[in-house]
Amino acid sequence: MLIKHFKSFLICAALLVSLTACNGNVNQASQESASSTNEKKATILFNFPSNTLNPNVDENYMAIRAGVAETLVKIGEDLKIHPWLAKEWKTTDNGQTWVFTIKDHITFQNGKPLDAAAVKASLNKTLQESVAMKNTLNIKSMDASGQTLTIKTKDPLPKFPSELVHPSTVILDVSEPNMSEKPVGTGPFKVDSFTKGTELKLTSYKNYWDGDVHLKHAVFAFNEDANARVSALQSGSADIIYRPPFESISTLKADSSIAINGVPSVRTHVLLYNATKPEMKNENVRKAINALIDQEEVVKDIMDNQATVAKGPFLSKFPFSPAPSKAGKGIKAARKYLEQAGYEIKNGKAVKDGKPLSLSLVTYDSLPELPLIAQVIQSKAKELGITINIVLTDDSDHYLMEKNNWDLSIYSLLTAPRGDASYYLSTCYLPNGGLNASRINDKDLTEMIQKLNMTVDENERNTLAKQATAKINDEMLTSSIVHPKNVVAYKKYVKNWVTSPTEYYMLTKDLDIETK
Repeated sequence: MLIKHFKSFLICAALLVSLTACNGNVNQASQESASSTNEKKATILFNFPSNTLNPNVDENYMAIRAGVAETLVKIGEDLKIHPWLAKEWKTTDNGQTWVFTIKDHITFQNGKPLDAAAVKASLNKTLQESVAMKNTLNIKSMDASGQTLTIKTKDPLPKFPSELVHPSTVILDVSEPNMSEKPVGTGPFKVDSFTKGTELKLTSYKNYWDGDVHLKHAVFAFNEDANARVSALQSGSADIIYRPPFESISTLKADSSIAINGVPSVRTHVLLYNATKPEMKNENVRKAINALIDQEEVVKDIMDNQATVAKGPFLSKFPFSPAPSKAGKGIKAARKYLEQAGYEIKNGKAVKDGKPLSLSLVTYDSLPELPLIAQVIQSKAKELGITINIVLTDDSDHYLMEKNNWDLSIYSLLTAPRGDASYYLSTCYLPNGGLNASRINDKDLTEMIQKLNMTVDENERNTLAKQATAKINDEMLTSSIVHPKNVVAYKKYVKNWVTSPTEYYMLTKDLDIETK
């Protein structure tokens, strides 16, 4: 089978990669450096490169992941929001006016105090530079007085505080001139230098408000090559690597110097359908493509059981996760859906009005399993007489949002990073949603989501979210494939590493290196 040959190639390639010089831009082993200089240092090797640190345009959220900046509230391991830079908040009019009290005695990394005026200025910058956050936050006005920030939204937003978990709302000193390369936040680490697409060098902030920072220095480096990340960990040029390839996990587990940590994430791998394309407007065509996706095969053969079958965009443990779609699966079901869509199988081709069904599928390899999933779908579609041409892109977000020459996309996103359904539904299915790459504009679905966004009662919110998601599942507006585990590998001398299901918080004040 094509997938197994490809996986064998990856394993062989991993053995050929040098174990001592996989990435010339990654520093020397942190443990040795810490021993010789008595200054603890850690190197994290991440899979998505960033070309800017400006949180309003950086889709990799480096400012928060690297511990440079913080938000007013944060999401906990319990997937509930907790105070962070704000110590409390309240509303007295069902969510249209919010009063946040900013904690005292916090300073930016340049020594300036954090007050409500600074928070207002930072959020205003976000609204100016991020269309997605402007639409999501829907802020009408902000008033700052001392440590009190009053925010009025254009409409009631009962879940407004949870929107402030988003990494684009990190609080920076916006009077500093170089936000894209040297943002100044309130976090435990300040930026020393940033090389686009390569690495971010950091030093601990000695006056950090929330206690001592264990590491003196840190490097946040980038390498999209999953096998190179593994080699960097094995050779000691990286201490922590994000998302090792699934086929390498058993090898890493056998290494007594390495620990593997995986937690169920709030990420979902999905298949998007471009709603502007004539073929994709047909529900039966979408269901035919969906029927070709063998989710169990993806979990077992591609992801080495480091994932679970997705019955919808949200993990089943969430109270707003609906019953799974009843759509049929397999080649037989797919053929039936195609026939209902008006296609005939002639000479091994699915044909309608004399035109064979040929589709383009866009994906990217920063998550190495995504192209493999695309190949499985391509192979199954060929059996049914459907031609699928796979297109790999380095920047899928811009490609999907700015181009319209694609039919399908294997994509991955965090669907409930704030422990609530409204973020995913609003950004991916409202006509002006910041991640609505599928160009979906469904009046009934829009009304459901807008009603959800204005509803206060939690039980009613869950009911509305279930209704909206059931419509998405039943009409196959998007196919949810799997929920991958968030897997991290690191040297056992690394202490206090926490693998977050949201993937937001990585370099923290508690992260430590055990020196010899």
